[in-house]
Amino acid sequence: MNNNERVYKMIFASVYPLYIQKAKRKGRTKAEVDEIIYWLTGYNQQTLQQKIDDKSDLETFFAQAPQLNPNASKITGVICGYRVEDIEDKLMQQVRYLDKLVDELAKGKALEKILRK
Repeated sequence: MNNNERVYKMIFASVYPLYIQKAKRKGRTKAEVDEIIYWLTGYNQQTLQQKIDDKSDLETFFAQAPQLNPNASKITGVICGYRVEDIEDKLMQQVRYLDKLVDELAKGKALEKILRK
């Protein structure tokens, strides 16, 4: 199993609390993390909770996302040593988009800027 496959098989419900912890450590909220996820994936509170309850892996989480935000391509920068706009594997790029958005939240960026409004 290569590194990408390992990431894809991670359970979203195990990654989600880490996003929230990271945000809270920097004085941000779970609601803001949720808003980022809704914006990126098209999930809402109910469908997001369903993915958590179903223990969906990241591959399934993104494959079944109602609609990836068309402005996601505006997400740029470096995460985990890679430029997100240059990642060729679409699924890995989507995972890194989410990492990048949570990172920006934790760094104190305004939600409007994070959501590319």
